[in-house]
Amino acid sequence: MKKIRLLQVTFDTEIKGYEIPAFRSAIIEKVGREHILFHNHLDKNFLYKYPVIQYKQIGRNPTIICVDFGVDEIHKYFENKSWDIEISGRVLEMKIKKLVMNQFVMNVWEKHFDYNIKNWIALNQENISKYLEIKGLSDRIIFLEKVLTANILSFAKGIEWTIEKPVEIKIKEILSVNNVSLKQKKMLGFDVDFSTNVFLPNFIGLGKSVSLGFGVVKSVKHDHYKQQDKQD
Repeated sequence: MKKIRLLQVTFDTEIKGYEIPAFRSAIIEKVGREHILFHNHLDKNFLYKYPVIQYKQIGRNPTIICVDFGVDEIHKYFENKSWDIEISGRVLEMKIKKLVMNQFVMNVWEKHFDYNIKNWIALNQENISKYLEIKGLSDRIIFLEKVLTANILSFAKGIEWTIEKPVEIKIKEILSVNNVSLKQKKMLGFDVDFSTNVFLPNFIGLGKSVSLGFGVVKSVKHDHYKQQDKQD
């Protein structure tokens, strides 16, 4: 069991989904590359840690999700005299539309929670060939369940939470499999409904490139989140 904070900062302007990398780059430029939690790189080397500052599009609005100790870093952006950024040849006036801070108790429960994950990049170059070699749908689902379990364990490690109970995953339905572009490479992005005995906060990312808005998790059951979705 571990308590974490999660801060959602949604801005009152609009971007396209494909502009999330440009939005991320503009924020990094604003705060300075010396603040590594904003970009997860050390010099020219990628830090293979779960990103605690993530860039997303909620509705049409650019959003920064700060996870746990990422919350302590976001002031480096807000301490600038101007928050405005430039992407795609236009200046965005970065007024805050929504600022929500929550604290969650991370735990493995006896019951299951229902979630949807969108544009989940589950497969890297190594395991995509293994996945495509699997013929039956049920066997493919079992394969993806193992990947999703590993993603949740990676998230737990990134927030310094040691999971001591077995993680249970059940993929209920693969809603769609889409071709997505990631760093000029074509990848598979899965939209999946699943359940797990691990509580997951709304809008965190799982899988590859969560800092760029991929693999966004949303509850499909809890009344609190349904009400939150209506407001977004």
